[in-house]
Amino acid sequence: MDVLDQLRAFVATAQTGSFTAAADQLGISNRLTSKYVAELEARLRVRLLQRTTRKVGLTPAGEDLFARAPALLDEFDDLLTDATKGECGLTGTIRIAAPVIFGETYVIGMIGRFAQANPKLAFDLRLSDKFVDLASDGIDLAFRLGHSDTLTVKSRKLGSFRSAVVASPDYLERHGTPEYHEDLSRHTCIVDTNRKSPRKWSFVCDGAEVIADVQGRFHVNSARAAVQLAAEGMGIAYVPRFALDGHPGAARLVHLLKGYDCDGGPINVVYLEGRTLPRKVRALIDFAAEDIRDADRL
Repeated sequence: MDVLDQLRAFVATAQTGSFTAAADQLGISNRLTSKYVAELEARLRVRLLQRTTRKVGLTPAGEDLFARAPALLDEFDDLLTDATKGECGLTGTIRIAAPVIFGETYVIGMIGRFAQANPKLAFDLRLSDKFVDLASDGIDLAFRLGHSDTLTVKSRKLGSFRSAVVASPDYLERHGTPEYHEDLSRHTCIVDTNRKSPRKWSFVCDGAEVIADVQGRFHVNSARAAVQLAAEGMGIAYVPRFALDGHPGAARLVHLLKGYDCDGGPINVVYLEGRTLPRKVRALIDFAAEDIRDADRL
């Protein structure tokens, strides 16, 4: 039996946590997937997976193999593509992680545009506001917002995002319109706990950074939830502009503090240090860099 088929079955099972899901990903039967993994374990004379009635987990030996096998398979796919001079196009699966709101409002559409030009590629997108471990989760690349101190990954800046201070006309009619950052302390603000300093909103005015200390009844860990509450007149929200995109109530929201520059940060893509990027991953990163430059809502 081809060891590459066995490795693909093992990697898919490790990524999905079950033989059934792995079989669906590979387009083969559950029984054949399990057989391939068993044959790989017999070949290596070591148990790679810990099987239970509910899920499949990795043994220490399995974790070691899983840390290297996806890159090995990607390099093999690249080798075959190069040997055919690219006639077959990009193939395989790209595993991607992204923050939830940014993923829903931008990354999904970007991947769709990239997929149209690369019909033989498959995509595995994981949305989470927690920083994923690229190595242990088998992730090829992750989109991250803001500055990161992680030293185990390489980073490429793709672009930047900006924020906006917004409130509904109903709220402003009841409570007045803040003109200066100091005014925000007297208003009900919606606190997004995903922000680095949720209760301290930073701006730039006349070239200098200024801070507004805010308070409010609502604390949420989602910029989209903050937009919803602002649209319902529950307070003033400070959110990334992409969180407004496509929200049904965003068009009615009033943008405040026009004389101030709202904060933002870099949009980065990160990938593992010390590994050769597969050609399909490099292609997606290059496409994302161009696509973000054309996006005017970030």
